[in-house]
Amino acid sequence: MNTEGPALESLTRRLAECPVDFLAEPRIGKNGVVPVAAVVSDVMLKLGSALTPQQLAVFQQTDAKKYRNWLSAVCIASWLLSDAWFQGKRELANGAYQFLSQTLSEMAAYTNAPKFVTDPDRREELARMCLKDLGLHPANETEAQAQDRLSTLSAAERHRVIRAAQQAEERARAIREAMVRQAAADAAAKAARE
Repeated sequence: MNTEGPALESLTRRLAECPVDFLAEPRIGKNGVVPVAAVVSDVMLKLGSALTPQQLAVFQQTDAKKYRNWLSAVCIASWLLSDAWFQGKRELANGAYQFLSQTLSEMAAYTNAPKFVTDPDRREELARMCLKDLGLHPANETEAQAQDRLSTLSAAERHRVIRAAQQAEERARAIREAMVRQAAADAAAKAARE
C-alpha cells in the first residue's frame, strides 16, 4: 500500500454501475452463463500479463455450491480491474491475480457477491481490498488512513474479532464452571472434616 492509486470514489462508483453481464450466473460445469476464466484472462491481458493454463484453471470449477459466490465476486472484481486507471500496468498483474484467486475467495466466504455492487460499505471494502493487494492506497489518503479504514470495513476482520470474543467467552465460562466445581469440592471436604 505504498503507492498512490486511483480515487476511491471512482472505483466505488464503477462498482455501483457494474453491468448486468458481470452479474450473470458464472459458468460452473455445464451450467451458468459467464465463462469466468475467459473474463479473468481478458482482464489480465488488459493489465499487460497473460495467465498460464494452470492459473486460469483456478477459475474453472465444477462444484457450484462451493464456488458460485466466489466466481460471481471474481466477475464483479474483473469489472473493477477493467477500469482505465489499471490498464497496461503490468506491475499490478501479480497482485491482481492474488486478489482474484485468493483474497476474493476469503471475502466471498462472508459476503454475498451482489452486495459488492449494491451495498456501499461492501463496494468500498472490495475497492480497498483490491487496492491493498495491488500495493496501492486510494488517492488523497495516507497508507495508515487506508489501512485503518479497511480494518473498519472488513467483513473478514469483523468475523475474526467476533470469533475471538466468542472463544474468550467460552474460556471464561469454563473457568467459572471449574471455580464452582472447586468451591463445591472444597465445601464438601470441609463438611467431611467437621
